[in-house]
Amino acid sequence: MPNKTKKEKGSAKPGVTGGGSSNKSANKDAADANDEAAKHRAANASGHPPPAQLTKVRGTVPLVKKDKRQGSSRFNISKNRELQKLPLLKDATPAEREELMVKKLQQCCVVFDFVTDPLSDLKWKEVKRAALNELVEYVTHQRGVLTEAIYPESVHMFAINMFRTLPPPSNPSGAEFDPEEDEPTLEAAWPHLQLVYEYFLRFLESPDFQPNTAKKHIDQKYVMQLLDLFDSEDPRERDFLKTTLHRIYGKFLGLRAYIRKQINNIFYRFVYEKENHNGIAELLEILGSIINGFALPLKEEHKNFLLRVLMPLHKAKSLSVYHPQLAYCVVQFLEKDPSLTEKVLRLLLKFWPKVHSPKEVMFLNELEEILDVIEPGEFQKVMVPLFQQLAKCVSSPHFQVAERALYYWNNEYIMSLISDNAATILPIMFPALYKNSKAHWNKTIHGLIYNALKLFMEMNQKLFDECSKQYKEERQKEKEKVKSREDAWERVEGKAKQNPMFNEVKRVSFNDSSVAMDLEDGEEMRDSSELTKEVNTEAVAGVGKPAKPLIRRKSELPHDAATIKTLTTYKRADDYLTSSNEMNS
Repeated sequence: MPNKTKKEKGSAKPGVTGGGSSNKSANKDAADANDEAAKHRAANASGHPPPAQLTKVRGTVPLVKKDKRQGSSRFNISKNRELQKLPLLKDATPAEREELMVKKLQQCCVVFDFVTDPLSDLKWKEVKRAALNELVEYVTHQRGVLTEAIYPESVHMFAINMFRTLPPPSNPSGAEFDPEEDEPTLEAAWPHLQLVYEYFLRFLESPDFQPNTAKKHIDQKYVMQLLDLFDSEDPRERDFLKTTLHRIYGKFLGLRAYIRKQINNIFYRFVYEKENHNGIAELLEILGSIINGFALPLKEEHKNFLLRVLMPLHKAKSLSVYHPQLAYCVVQFLEKDPSLTEKVLRLLLKFWPKVHSPKEVMFLNELEEILDVIEPGEFQKVMVPLFQQLAKCVSSPHFQVAERALYYWNNEYIMSLISDNAATILPIMFPALYKNSKAHWNKTIHGLIYNALKLFMEMNQKLFDECSKQYKEERQKEKEKVKSREDAWERVEGKAKQNPMFNEVKRVSFNDSSVAMDLEDGEEMRDSSELTKEVNTEAVAGVGKPAKPLIRRKSELPHDAATIKTLTTYKRADDYLTSSNEMNS
């Protein structure tokens, strides 16, 4: 099977769903995230990083009314909160508008209490809300309004409202906060915070915005405080922060290296120190669009970032929260520089989970994405350890791991790579496929294994027969070795019985069944012709890859109806982040 060109690497894979699974609940889990998977595929096809999830609900999960959990961020509440309603900007003369806009921005610097006494100052809260709404409309639709006097006031207003101490992660049940399961704490002050974010975003995106003027006020300290907010539990705030930081990265060339460095530091602390941070997915989404714009050849700084920062993120317990964004970043790097593929795959195999099956399925998903863009020369460097790991996955008692690994045989590009290197790969895979074609407990796996064996058989019948013969000989040697060991123990026991002290010593019975080779009950050593006939009979036609990665949530806990409604009605500022081309950064 000839290798395909790069354009053909992304060709559609067979998508016919095949044999019914014996585990219905797992198949339900597989269907639950079809929409999410479709979004990720659309994002990858369009060259954008997949957006971070706002809600954790998948499928039909029970909704219940829970105690409202509002944010307790430490805002510096203003002492004088009595606001006077100012005239509308559209009613002011052109000469008065700048001064009036400055007054409105200063008015919006008043911070109100939404937590301890949410019903206080309702009249003045509404004055501030109306002023913010007006400022958003004014900056969006008017031109020439961002004069030099507006810049410091706008930046200061954002800082006063946003930069605050975030509350520690909380869990009402008293257990450790779990980002995969627990409801986020929503910010009580969001009615004002949202409008402040919207204004600042429109301010940065305005055609009149001058980075040279703004850089006097938006400096490294300002960016650092912005990055601290990414640990907010409220996904709506993180979504606005993501877009805001992305715009700052695009506008301020002098801050680019600093932003990347500080994001690296957040990742280092996450991996090596505390292993909890709410904004990893959003930060990776920003980096995905940044990596898209990296100039070639890649700098050493960028290569080190991939190997020392991105790859260790695979070790974290909460990988499922940000894995789509992480996988996207890794694949983008490998498309930019294929020579990094060997190092990346060896690190992926090094971090491969041993006892966490859902995480193993995620690794298999990412590995297939990498293999979709791998160069044939790079594939040959890592195919031996790679298929040794795949053989272990095929033998996994967790049927979703085995199923996901076997779906590789439905990928046309991967099959072309396997075909070109069948002499190396088939001897590695054959024992696992042969053994589990009968021994695995799940019937669906049997059909997928027979499909894989049939493809190998069609590639090279002679090699297939040789592997079958060699496997049969090795198993026979193993059986003889076990028999020899059992005979030796019987001789030892016979000599021990001749000792007069034998009956006085408590006899310890040694059962060698645990040591015996795991030749399953009833396993028959089939010769090549019998195996060929069986493969042709048992192979399931048209078993294809499911529409989404098979990942199961840890549990299906009831979700708070109010929180879910709030998050589902929230409208993103941007569906996808666009790339910022790297010039001299």
